[in-house]
Amino acid sequence: MPKAVRYDEFGGIDVLRVDEVERPLPGDGQVLVRVKAAGINPGEAVIRTGAVADMFPSTFPSGQGSDLAGVIEEVGAGVSGFRPGDEVIGFSNKRASQAELVLV
Repeated sequence: MPKAVRYDEFGGIDVLRVDEVERPLPGDGQVLVRVKAAGINPGEAVIRTGAVADMFPSTFPSGQGSDLAGVIEEVGAGVSGFRPGDEVIGFSNKRASQAELVLV
């Protein structure tokens, strides 16, 4: 099973853990990326603390990170211009880039 960074409550880095998760399946217009590098920016770290929960609400368990680079593993229906094996950089709006596999 692939792994992903998750947390169940607001806080510092001490709330983070690595969980095994179900393998994501790309839906219509999505690609599945095997992440080679992921980042977190200061704003995302503040989201994790809960300091801006009114503006950026979270549901738990939550993931972390938006920026990623990797290789496409699968493409969903309706995807053109990308194919498995393509190297990509990307962004996830789901705070999920710190994982082995990410849908974008």
